[in-house]
Amino acid sequence: MRIFLVVGAVATLAACGGGRVTGDVSKACMSAGRTAASPQLCSCVQQVANQSLSNRDQARAAAFFADPQRAQDTRQSSNPNDREFWGRYRAFTDLATQVCRPVTA
Repeated sequence: MRIFLVVGAVATLAACGGGRVTGDVSKACMSAGRTAASPQLCSCVQQVANQSLSNRDQARAAAFFADPQRAQDTRQSSNPNDREFWGRYRAFTDLATQVCRPVTA
């Protein structure tokens, strides 16, 4: 199953149009002030988010760029909804790390 996600993400990345920054995650990525952020990288991360997170989860994940403490609080939460979201978020970040790494090189 994981290989299908990676292959699908790579195919989407290849067709993403060269780094158009649209969507909650890519906008948050670009505005976070990190030196490694680029339109290509943030677009790639958004494409992975589009494949692996709902719109609601994307909005929640985008908030982590501006407020890393919110991510920490979510990770440590005992709330079942937070735990379920964290599992989806971790799967997203793991996949984005695999798929988008070539963009940063």
